Amino acid sequence: MIISNKLKIFNDPIYGFIGIPSTLIFNIIAHPYFQRLRRISQMGLSYLVFPGAQHTRFQHALGSMHLMKQAVQVLRFKSVDISKEEEEGLLCAILLHDIGHGPFSHAMEHSIVEGVDHEAISLVFMEELNRNFNGSLTIAISIFKREHPKKFLNELVSSQLDMDRLDYLKRDSFYTGVAEGNINAERLLTMLNVVDGCLVVEEKGIYSVEKFLMARRFMYWQVYLHKTGIVAEQLLIKTLHRAKFLMSMGELIPCSSVLGFFMKNKVSLEDFSEKVLHKFSQLDDVDIMFAIKEWQNHTDFVLSTLSKMILNRDLLHIKMKKKPIAATKLKKEFLAFKEKYKLTNEETSYFVFTGEIMNTAYNQYKQQILVLRENGRVVDVSKSSDQLNSKTLSKTVVKYYLCYPKRY
Repeated sequence: MIISNKLKIFNDPIYGFIGIPSTLIFNIIAHPYFQRLRRISQMGLSYLVFPGAQHTRFQHALGSMHLMKQAVQVLRFKSVDISKEEEEGLLCAILLHDIGHGPFSHAMEHSIVEGVDHEAISLVFMEELNRNFNGSLTIAISIFKREHPKKFLNELVSSQLDMDRLDYLKRDSFYTGVAEGNINAERLLTMLNVVDGCLVVEEKGIYSVEKFLMARRFMYWQVYLHKTGIVAEQLLIKTLHRAKFLMSMGELIPCSSVLGFFMKNKVSLEDFSEKVLHKFSQLDDVDIMFAIKEWQNHTDFVLSTLSKMILNRDLLHIKMKKKPIAATKLKKEFLAFKEKYKLTNEETSYFVFTGEIMNTAYNQYKQQILVLRENGRVVDVSKSSDQLNSKTLSKTVVKYYLCYPKRY
């Protein structure tokens, strides 16, 4: 275990100096499991659309911890009881909430480890670190699992207005240059309070909450679900899928040993032994990009073409619709590409395909954002705001897309 505590601050472009509040936090940050987050991009392949979006999960985790420190200070000032142990639990929980992300974050979720999301892997990491740090993360784990008896502690880490969302909106807005996503996190933090054990926002902060919800909606459609980003993600997923298929057929597929392990073996959550976790902790964006650079020269047409598309940003064309894609349109593009290159249906499906994306701005039936009115009543934000229509906010918007090559 690391016993040094020399590094006191990080200089962050969003918040300025971020201090390390304890030796435990320092030791967690210095651990190889956490340092790996320096090599995991926060926004996957979004840099192909927004060149500045090169930031990492490491930066996001530190930023979230910084906001959590501020939230604790605000709540204590308002006489909310948070012990020193609970504060450290909060800081550790938010610091480690994304440690289970694989390469390129959400872009490859369920591709490296099928059927297991990053939250589940984060918990495995936290439990292993808890053993390494002699039970120091027990409170953090209970908060992360939303099992702590003080409900508001759980909500600070995971809710529709948590420190994770406050940081990623502000940070992603900054690095992409999309001003619509910039929120007043400081104002929101200042307006936090606790009533009957639940996290609430004082009514004076209602306009900041409105801005937060609208910013989140804008960022999803303009950035996170940008159509070019969707194409890039799909190509990345399909490239890995093709490599796995060829490897299962006995083909020689060059890649790093850790990537090869997860490509050859189907790993479930139950398989995450200490040995498997250690292998996963060595996997990052570098493994994927190294592999794709090698695969661009492979003899398989599908694998080499997909790899070149990603490396050269020569992506598929995409059409986005509010209604499902007509079967005739799909068939036309599918047959044209198939005939051009004399491919099988299975091979053509890597290049011509449909899908759908969806987003809900606010779900008032799940982890509500509660507003404390001046008369002492606590109501859902959609009932307190003049600007927010609950039906519009809660409606799940679905869009359909068709991807196909730009030229034959």
